[in-house]
Amino acid sequence: MGTHERHRLTEVINAKGTFTPLGVSRSSAGVAAAVAEALPEFFVMDELADRASEALAHATGAQAGAVTHCTSAAITLCVAAAMAGTDPERIATLPDTSDMHNRVVLPAGHVVSYGQSITQAVRLAGASVTVAGDENRCSIDDLDEELAGEDIACLLLVSSRLVTGEPIDLTAAVRAAHRRGVPAIIDGAAQFPRTADLLATGADAVLVSAQKYLAAPTAGLVVGTHRLVRAVRAQERGIGRGMKPTKEATVGVLAALEEWQAMDRAKWEADQAAKVLAFVSAANELPGLAAEVLADPTGLPLSRVLLTVSGGIDATTLADELEHGRPAIYVSRAQSPEGRLILELVPLDSDELEIILTRLAMELQATETPATFRPPGSVV
Repeated sequence: MGTHERHRLTEVINAKGTFTPLGVSRSSAGVAAAVAEALPEFFVMDELADRASEALAHATGAQAGAVTHCTSAAITLCVAAAMAGTDPERIATLPDTSDMHNRVVLPAGHVVSYGQSITQAVRLAGASVTVAGDENRCSIDDLDEELAGEDIACLLLVSSRLVTGEPIDLTAAVRAAHRRGVPAIIDGAAQFPRTADLLATGADAVLVSAQKYLAAPTAGLVVGTHRLVRAVRAQERGIGRGMKPTKEATVGVLAALEEWQAMDRAKWEADQAAKVLAFVSAANELPGLAAEVLADPTGLPLSRVLLTVSGGIDATTLADELEHGRPAIYVSRAQSPEGRLILELVPLDSDELEIILTRLAMELQATETPATFRPPGSVV
């Protein structure tokens, strides 16, 4: 009896992407084995954290790294570190920041929500948010004007599909902060494969998820300067106590990093592209669907499937029907008001792709006459 059956849980095919409410990602057998091996063991946790720092630095090119409970926790702890540093008295005082630089500058278009607002993650540390520019545009001059204010603790930037408005030159933004003597933090969220690019902006810290495209257990990763990473780790003696990583998560991160560095990434990218192209070809055989390849807007080395729905069923209804079936199939509804659905295929195998195509055909068949319906092709 498997976990789903034992606990009466919905069996899921996740074509929505690295989505937290669906469990984010699938870890490899090697990572799962490393976690299982760690669970019954004891560790000197500071020593384990040192090994994680070394591994993260080696994998990303940063000076040092730290593991936190999740990426949201990493935001809170980085902001806390920018305010309190490694000072034990200040760390113990948080979230009371009355005697600290406690304002965080954030571009308006970077005020994103990933299940909670990023502003709440900042405020949990005791900081306040100063928004620069507006949702349509935040210029470097807009940033500089806010960075010139009093009590600025850090600049926080976001690199994500959730960002709105005209793109900001992240390197120029980091330089603007450094001209004012202010540290710059980039929340890279799901962009672990682009960590080196984000570090190349000169940011003091880049925050990424360990459980998304690295496919480790749930954890956040902070990579950056020795100074800021030391301050992040120091917060475990304060508000970071409830945001610390577990032994199994840290060991899982180490195992996932080893696999990442050993992987033939060019082959992985080619395999993912072929998977998407094959699915697009098969989906285009279905009446009422037009499928195309959708490149990642942030520069991640992967693409998705964009389905445009027409005929007798709308995109929202089609997504509902997919979710209500067995297994439940989840897709992204980000563009469903415009009649489009987005599918991410990275963690899925050929059997699951065939199930998705079959289910799409079944739902579309209900709106077509038998004479016009055609069965799906193969994606193998």
